[in-house]
Amino acid sequence: MSERPTAARARSALLGSVTASMRSRFKVTRPATEGLAALALLVIAVPEQLATSRLAGMPPVSGLYAFVAGSVAFALLGSNPQMSVGADSTIAPLFAVALVRLAPTDSPRYVALAGLLAVTVGVLVALVGLLRMGWIAEFLSTPIITGFLAGVAVIIVVHQLPDVLGLPSVSGSTVHRLSTVFSHLGQANGWTIGIAVVVLAVVVAAERLDRRVPGALIGLIGSTLVVAGADLARHGVAVLGPLSHGAPNFGLHDVSWHAFTQVFPVSAVVALVVISQSAATSRAFADLGDYQVDVGRDFVGVGAGSILAGVSGSFAVDASPARTAAVANAGGRTPWAALGAAVVVVVLIPEAGVLKDVPVATLGAVLVYIASRIFHVRDLGAVLHFDLFEFGLALITLLVVALVGVEQGIAVAVLLAILDRARLSARPTVHRMGRIPGTTSWQPLSLGDSTEVPGVLVLLFASPLYYANVVHFRTQLDRALSEHGAPHALVLDVAGMNDLDFTGSRVLAHVLDELGHKHVTVGLARAGGHLRENLTRSGLLERIGTDHLYPSVDAAVTALAPATA
Repeated sequence: MSERPTAARARSALLGSVTASMRSRFKVTRPATEGLAALALLVIAVPEQLATSRLAGMPPVSGLYAFVAGSVAFALLGSNPQMSVGADSTIAPLFAVALVRLAPTDSPRYVALAGLLAVTVGVLVALVGLLRMGWIAEFLSTPIITGFLAGVAVIIVVHQLPDVLGLPSVSGSTVHRLSTVFSHLGQANGWTIGIAVVVLAVVVAAERLDRRVPGALIGLIGSTLVVAGADLARHGVAVLGPLSHGAPNFGLHDVSWHAFTQVFPVSAVVALVVISQSAATSRAFADLGDYQVDVGRDFVGVGAGSILAGVSGSFAVDASPARTAAVANAGGRTPWAALGAAVVVVVLIPEAGVLKDVPVATLGAVLVYIASRIFHVRDLGAVLHFDLFEFGLALITLLVVALVGVEQGIAVAVLLAILDRARLSARPTVHRMGRIPGTTSWQPLSLGDSTEVPGVLVLLFASPLYYANVVHFRTQLDRALSEHGAPHALVLDVAGMNDLDFTGSRVLAHVLDELGHKHVTVGLARAGGHLRENLTRSGLLERIGTDHLYPSVDAAVTALAPATA
């Protein structure tokens, strides 16, 4: 009888908590500042969303739909008050490369598949948030993410080469696209190249002068006016041309279970990238702004944005570090900045017909600049300086993503990283320990300034003892015993041995047998509760004796050292 009132109280408390959080997030203390933040976001978002739409192989206006869907859904459901969600150049080429194998870009079938993929990505990301499974993203280490982003940057640049050179569109692999472009360089359009170079120069100059200067918007407006005024379309300069700009076509169309099975693999990869980027963006700006966030709620907000975008005829969305930085730099502290920008975009969509004279080269130049921002040369150099193997992971990820495919690149890199971790855990170092003079503290002899107690060999094995490392453990143990001579007692510091499997217990039993024949007493220091349970189940605790379990290495040595020591 008491369960229903209890459940009702729990739901009421949760609803009250969410309501209080919403009121706090939407409370405006500086309306003018929030308005400026919305404007700063708007001038960056419009050209970026148009460019990303082209990168995704979707109609230009669909990027604006994605921005509105992501902004509204995240403002209502997310926790970070500054984060901007919308079409993103990191994930656009990921699904575009996969979907173009299933349908031609801009075709109704392609748009339908992109919508299905967006809904699938949104559901996966939202489920990760609801089930508190954000740890999944931790399988992508920093070197892997760095290599992945660099590979995506290569894909973006290669895909934009025909647009910025004024050449016909090319499809196929990265290598095929490059070979085709290079074989047709003689047909490049000078006007198109000039527009791309000037727009790129404007964007770079604006970034270096002041990040608040909307270089991309200036380049878009300026190049559009020049192309329209000089009628450069007659000189071979490609433009967007007439584009639909009515209300979105809500719902999922022309989809089936077969289509779902086709898009699910790449949806999982895109969802993993969205989770990683969203978590990193939310936490980074929360730290900078000194406020708290609930990353699980942020996943729900971003996921809902993708679902809404998918059923609006658009594509998957992601958190944007660049746009979030624009909001933060302008002083925005509430979701009203994102909502304000979204409202203005909704008002502008019916007038999107004015974009017909936007040069394709302009959007290509903006995307090339975005690609340069995610190819982190310094980070790759830092990884190389730190560890050659991890640099190899980054390089393999870069090459496989760029030359083979995104899913394959992520899969290969994660597999190699897991194998590397397995290799390291299967080859842990057994440290020979000594006491620091004048103290009760012990440290590896290799660090110096420590000495052994005569008659006692102390070894630290800071790893679970399991089937993959038992041979290595036994080899190093035998070597240490041989080097020491004939110890009176062996003390194993097992603070890091938090687990013991059946194979490990058998090997430890053999060690006890051999040391027993040699009359060497064995003691364990700092054994945790889980290890004690494993020792009990295997019968080893009875053989070792609970009186030979010690709270510290020094206590064990003091108890087991020969009297003459």
